Amino acid sequence: MPRYKIHVEYDGTPFVGWQRQADWAGESVQGLIETAILMFTGERVTLKGAGRTDAGVHATGQVAHFDLETPVRPGTIRDAGNVHLRPWPVTIVDAEAVDDGFDARFSARRRHYVYRIFDRRSPPTLERHLVWHVPKRLDAEAMHAAAQRLLGHHDFTTFRSTHCQSASPMKTLDQLDLRRTGDEVRVETSARSFLHNQVRSMVGSLRKVGDGSWTSDQLFAALKAADRTACGPVAPPGGLCLVRVDY
Repeated sequence: MPRYKIHVEYDGTPFVGWQRQADWAGESVQGLIETAILMFTGERVTLKGAGRTDAGVHATGQVAHFDLETPVRPGTIRDAGNVHLRPWPVTIVDAEAVDDGFDARFSARRRHYVYRIFDRRSPPTLERHLVWHVPKRLDAEAMHAAAQRLLGHHDFTTFRSTHCQSASPMKTLDQLDLRRTGDEVRVETSARSFLHNQVRSMVGSLRKVGDGSWTSDQLFAALKAADRTACGPVAPPGGLCLVRVDY
């Protein structure tokens, strides 16, 4: 069976998340793309994504794969798929044929996310669904310095959702950089894989460092506590975007 890899971008605002729900609770990105493929191929496929982004989380670099019974030109998958995805904010950026050993999830070597915090007193207008508005100026340098203490291999239970299905809370965090550009604090992070809500939990706790309510030592103590109740408030989903997956 021919296997295809697609690169997808989407605005996660109207969706229940990437993953199709067993009990339908709203549109998912996965479900919409599977339906679009059915419309022009007549085949029902199961799309497997590199990252199961939550409701409201965006992507510019999501990757997925699926199998078809009958070969189709990759360009047709892209173009016909996009026709049938209208008017939803989902786009198949490109498609390619891959060998059957490729797996969008398990072949991934690293995932890269960006979280955007907008800390102007006045709220944003055009990007209100793409950033977390914090109406108090944050100390981005202090946040960056504290974030470096989370790098490496740790038990990330503190920053793990109670609904996380990962077999272990042990993860290796390769990058967690924060920098300011104007009224935006941009958080860039990467790892082979993340726990459910890990990025948003880390960002929410780092915000407490940025507003002066936590020190770097308190952030590190929260990590070492390996206790979900030690986590700061979880950052909202709208500021998070999956930007790239490395293979």
